[in-house]
Amino acid sequence: MARNSSRFSILSLSLLAALVPSWSSAGPLDAAGKSWTYAHGGAGGFLSEIVAFDKLSGNLWVAGATGVDVLNASSGSLVQRIDTTAYGAINSIAIHNGVVAMAFEAIVRTDPGQVALFGTGSRAPLPGVSTITVGALPDMVSFTPDGSKLLVANEGTPSTYGALVSAPGVFPRVFGASAVDPVGSVSIIDMASRSVQSTATFAGVATSGSHLRTHTGMDFEPEYITVNAAGTKAYVSVQEANGMAVLDIATGSFEQLIGLGAKDFNLPGNRIDPRNNGTIELINVPVKGLYQPDGLTSFERGGKTFILMANEGDFREDDGDRSAASNLGASGILANLRVSNTDSSAGDLFTVGGRSFSIRDENGVLVYDSGEILDREAIAAGIYDDGRSRDKGVEPESVEVLDIAGRMFAFVGLERTLQAAIAVFDVTDPENTSFVRLLVSPGDRSPEGLKVFDWEGNAYLAFSNEVSNTTTLFQLTQTVPTPGTLLLVMAAGGAAWLVRRRKPARQLNG
Repeated sequence: MARNSSRFSILSLSLLAALVPSWSSAGPLDAAGKSWTYAHGGAGGFLSEIVAFDKLSGNLWVAGATGVDVLNASSGSLVQRIDTTAYGAINSIAIHNGVVAMAFEAIVRTDPGQVALFGTGSRAPLPGVSTITVGALPDMVSFTPDGSKLLVANEGTPSTYGALVSAPGVFPRVFGASAVDPVGSVSIIDMASRSVQSTATFAGVATSGSHLRTHTGMDFEPEYITVNAAGTKAYVSVQEANGMAVLDIATGSFEQLIGLGAKDFNLPGNRIDPRNNGTIELINVPVKGLYQPDGLTSFERGGKTFILMANEGDFREDDGDRSAASNLGASGILANLRVSNTDSSAGDLFTVGGRSFSIRDENGVLVYDSGEILDREAIAAGIYDDGRSRDKGVEPESVEVLDIAGRMFAFVGLERTLQAAIAVFDVTDPENTSFVRLLVSPGDRSPEGLKVFDWEGNAYLAFSNEVSNTTTLFQLTQTVPTPGTLLLVMAAGGAAWLVRRRKPARQLNG
C-alpha cells in the first residue's frame, strides 16, 4: 500500500503542477459570458433605459419611460411590470438596502419633477412619505454610500433656447439667455425625514479649468452624479457645458465648476474617423474635441478619489449649436464633421465628445484618457457604425467600476455600435490604466444604463439597451478553486481512492 500511496502522491503533484499554471495565468474576466437577455416589449410605451440591482431580493429593476420591469436576476424572467405613468415619465432609478428611488419629470417638463420611493420587497410605494418634489427634469438619482442621503440631478432643460446674439455667419456663435429655462440644480434629500435638505445651484459658483461653454443659450444642466466613499463630496457632470461640478454635501452647495478642456485629435493615439462616407479609417485631423461626459462613477485609491467619465458629447436638443464643418470653411475629409458652432471658428474646429473614457482626480485634472481605443476596438470587432463617424463615434454613454479578484475594472457602455458593446479597462493603477477586452452582445443595441455587482460569490454586469428594448446579464467571473483548495480536494479524493482500493470486493459490489 505504501508504494500505491507514493505513486498517487506523485501523480497528484504532477497533475496539480499541470493545472495550476493555466489557472494562475487566466485573466479574471476570461470566462465572462452572457447569462440571459430579456425582451421587454413596447406595450404602453415601455423603453428599456436604466437598470438597478437589489441584493435583498435578487431582482433587477429596469426603468423604461412609462414603467419599471422587475426581473429575476437568476433566470431573467419577468417578476412584475409596475406602471408608473401616474408619476410622469421615469428618467432614473437607484436602489439602496431595499429602498428604490425613481426620478420623474413633470408632464410640462419645465415644471418641478418628483422622486418616488418604493420598497423592493413590496414593489409598492413606501409607507408614509413616498413622493418628494425636486427641481425641473430630474434626470438622475444617486444614494450616498450609507444611504442617508439621496442626490438628484435636476437637468432643467429649457422649452426654447436663447436667440442668436452674434451676427449671422460669424463664428463662434453667441446665444443669449433662454426665456423659459429652469435652473439646473442638485437636490439633496435627507432619507430619514424624506424631505429636501438643500438644493444646490450654480449662482455665484467659482469656475476654473478651460473650455467651459457659457454662451449656448442654455443654463448649466447637471447630468450625472457620483459620490465619494466618505459620502462628503459629489462630482456632477454638466455635460453640454463641458464641465464637472464639485458639491459639498454637508453645506449643500457647489464648491466649483471645472471646465474639462479639449482633446487634440491631431496627436498620436487620438485618431478619429471624420468622413461618414462608407470608408472606415482612423486618421489624425486638426480638430479638438470637448470631453462632455455623460455617465460618471468614482473609486478610491491611495487615499484619493478618482472620477471615471464616459465622454459622450452632446449638443443642444434643437441642434442650434451644431454645424457642419463646411459652414466654417472646412473641406475634404473634414467637410461633413459636425462641430460646435459656439466654440469653433474657421481653422479652429471643436467637435463634441472625447470619443473616449477618461479618469480625472478630484480637481478635474486628467489622469488618463483612452485616446482612440474605443473606436479602434469597435472597428476591429466589426461593429463600428460608420453612419455615426462624423458625429461622436461609438458614443461612450455610461461607466461602472467593480473590484474583481483584487483588481479594479471599469466597464464603459458604447451607445452607437452595430451590436451592444461594453469596453473593459483595468484601472487598478489609474495612471497606468490598460484596455482589457470588448464584451459584445449580439442581438442587443445601444446600452444606455449599466450596473455591475457582486452576488453569490461572482461578479455580474447588467445593461439595458434602448434601441433593442432589451436587458442583458453577463456573468463576469466563474468561481474557481485556488491552488491551495485544489490540493486539498485532490488529497481528499486520493484518500477516498485509497479507501476504495482497500475495500473487499463484496462491499464494492453492494
